[in-house]
Amino acid sequence: MDSINHTVNNESLVSVPTAGPLLKNIQSPADLKKLSPTQLREVSDELRQFIIDIVSVHGGHFGASLGVVELTVALHYVYNSPDDSIIWDVGHQAYGHKILTGRRDQFHTNRTYQGLSGFPKRSESEHDAFGVGHSSTSISAALGMAVANDLDGTGNKVVAVIGDGAMTGGQAFEALNNAGFMNKDVLVILNDNNMSIDPNVGALNEYLADITSSKTFNRVRDEIYDLLGHFKAAGDTMRKIASRLESAITAAVTPGSLFRSFGFKYYGPIDGHDVDGLRKTLEDLKNVKGPKLLHVVTVKGKGFAPAEREQTKWHAQSSPFDKITGKSLAKPSVKVKAPKYQDVFGEALVQLAQQNEQIVSMTPAMPSGSSLLPMMHAFPDRAFDVGIAEQHAVTFAAGLAAQGKKAFCAIYSTFLQRGFDQLVHDVAIQKLPVVFCIDRAGVVGADGPTHHGAYDISYLRAIPNLIISSPLNEQDLRDMMFTASEYDEEAWAIRYPRGVSTGMNVREHFESMPIGKGKKIKDGEVVAIATFGPIGKYAIEVCEAYAAEGIHIAHYDMRYAKPLDIQLLNEIALKFDHVITLEDAAVVGGFGSAVAEYYATLDMDSIADTSAREHKNHPPRLHIMGLPDRIIEHGTQRELHDEVGIGPDGLTEKIASILAHQKVSEFSA
Repeated sequence: MDSINHTVNNESLVSVPTAGPLLKNIQSPADLKKLSPTQLREVSDELRQFIIDIVSVHGGHFGASLGVVELTVALHYVYNSPDDSIIWDVGHQAYGHKILTGRRDQFHTNRTYQGLSGFPKRSESEHDAFGVGHSSTSISAALGMAVANDLDGTGNKVVAVIGDGAMTGGQAFEALNNAGFMNKDVLVILNDNNMSIDPNVGALNEYLADITSSKTFNRVRDEIYDLLGHFKAAGDTMRKIASRLESAITAAVTPGSLFRSFGFKYYGPIDGHDVDGLRKTLEDLKNVKGPKLLHVVTVKGKGFAPAEREQTKWHAQSSPFDKITGKSLAKPSVKVKAPKYQDVFGEALVQLAQQNEQIVSMTPAMPSGSSLLPMMHAFPDRAFDVGIAEQHAVTFAAGLAAQGKKAFCAIYSTFLQRGFDQLVHDVAIQKLPVVFCIDRAGVVGADGPTHHGAYDISYLRAIPNLIISSPLNEQDLRDMMFTASEYDEEAWAIRYPRGVSTGMNVREHFESMPIGKGKKIKDGEVVAIATFGPIGKYAIEVCEAYAAEGIHIAHYDMRYAKPLDIQLLNEIALKFDHVITLEDAAVVGGFGSAVAEYYATLDMDSIADTSAREHKNHPPRLHIMGLPDRIIEHGTQRELHDEVGIGPDGLTEKIASILAHQKVSEFSA
């Protein structure tokens, strides 16, 4: 397909592919329905190519959307969105859906600041029936919508599309159980591609593999029939017993028996790339009442050879690449790239595990994203991918800790939210020393609201028997991990952001870090900045800029949100009139709130240094900077930091507003 240039916001030229002859006339599902059934394969090919053309230039989630092109076309051809509701579990596979529902001409803005969301989003389109981003929610939502339709008497249909990876999540099974019991008119489409982001693990994956291959079924069936043949030859009584046994065993090993046990009518498995077969099957199922499950087998990355070969790698792409070969077209960097924080974690964990044989690790379905793969390769019997099961991951870690193991649970901040009850009930109450390495803390960028790690400090602070820390840089991350590995009194949370570290030279050996103690980075006058985590890099930058003008702003790296460094906070209270707290997290209940709570109860007279207290009889005025009490949309991390005012410009403006009320001479060198 040829490309044309468009101007976006009159600022820059971007390459926007031209849609194929059928696709270019589709602005809604109603336009798709104007095509004949024989044209659906052609429009599927055009849709797949359009996705490839867009993502090869602008990046985005890739493989999952390519795998469901034919399913997407068939769904919108048969069902009547938005009256009929189509819910895409997680949403990685919804690019085709967005393009067919009126967003084709805007799709090049996908995942960019103030552009289209990378996930279905109710506020973006009436065709996005339910907002998603986390796994295993679709069946629950679909059941709720089906009940609402019954109450309203609309007769509208509800479809949930869920992948085999998301089907392993506990909520999916809770919903299946409830839907089967309620006997509501819900269609669940199981998109079985044997992949989530990393290869699927667990018993359910094995079960689905058996269904699609039928190898196990055939082997077991032949053995059973051979055995039953001997029984049937032994007389009438044995023949009757054998007949009953045959029926029971056949039902147990027949494909779909698991789902039928939940009360679902099972159909499949069928070819998920046969658009005509999908269309016919969906048309038939529209007339079948009650809960139904259609098992569809697809190939993740279908139609793009590199994505079919390396499915994990091509789950998502951020850099431009050749749309034929997959070769990166990104310009080589002239600067040595600093390691990502997740990779610093992964390397440090292997080193620690070499030194301490009690160390074990686990992650819920994110071994590559969390950089747990080096540990899994080095110590395969001590590193575990537990699948999309965050609650299980936390309690699994607790069980290991209860038996004397030092469990490192690598988990994204946004997914740890799912394990809150387990954090309290299974870890904190029992004072089990699990180490939670919380990746993607703070704003994460293009994935947006469903993936921002905004709330972990707020909910973790409420839990007793839990240390909360965050490193300023990669050296501190390594030392925090080492210190946590030797600490057995309570649980420990270490949070760090998505993206690259500072690039500093780190020492090979580990050193213990004082628990609950911060560090003065730079001395100053009147104004002090107390930072928590790697966002302290902005304070370093701003302090240097002010110093060049002869104005000295103090900077303290607090390192711990719980326990707070009371001694250091007292020192700050004695010296400074204004304190700015800076964090990449929600201000409600966050690190700044912890400091405010302490200063609200601080009795200045209780501080021993009377000489330093002569002119101070009250705590400093506190200015809390962090993520505001609203949903933060998507964009780059820096764009979002600037938007909410916690980037360098926002910090500079805050300091300037404070200094404006003081005499400049007080701060001059």
